[in-house]
Amino acid sequence: MLERVLHDGVQQHLVALSVNLQLAKSLAADPTAARALLEEMEGDVQHALDKAAQLAQRIYAPLLEVGGLAAALRSAAVSAGVPASVDVSAGSRYQPEVARTIFLCWLETLENHEGEASATISVRERDEALTFEIVGSAARSEAGFVRLRDRVEALGGRLTIRSERGNETRVSVAMPLSR
Repeated sequence: MLERVLHDGVQQHLVALSVNLQLAKSLAADPTAARALLEEMEGDVQHALDKAAQLAQRIYAPLLEVGGLAAALRSAAVSAGVPASVDVSAGSRYQPEVARTIFLCWLETLENHEGEASATISVRERDEALTFEIVGSAARSEAGFVRLRDRVEALGGRLTIRSERGNETRVSVAMPLSR
């Protein structure tokens, strides 16, 4: 999963920046074109920085430790601009492995549904379990969830992926609560 984020995100942006830097050298005689290219590159650098921050969040999420799962989930959803529902008590503490696994599932979902208003994402505490569910056109993100299945099952959880009407997919994760 991290390899994909590095290759498809940060690396691609840095390669594009490298190409644009070479192009900028050749535009010395055309200051207007050079300025336009530099402004484009400024946006590309910011985008690469955002991707690097997302990668860092996957590797180590300080808010998960400091603010707990609820704060980390809400913050990630707001940052991604994806409508989501988090029904987890703000003061709830979970085993670090359980919280981290739910958080990784959450990040996978947000990454693959950015800008998709039709996806419904929720995390709830219910019946001695922490449940995560996404309903939307999640087919393009199924591979990421399959990679997380081993982690979920190793912690006594269950991950299911079901195709529903039309192109909708329902991804559910249930993790037992051990506080």
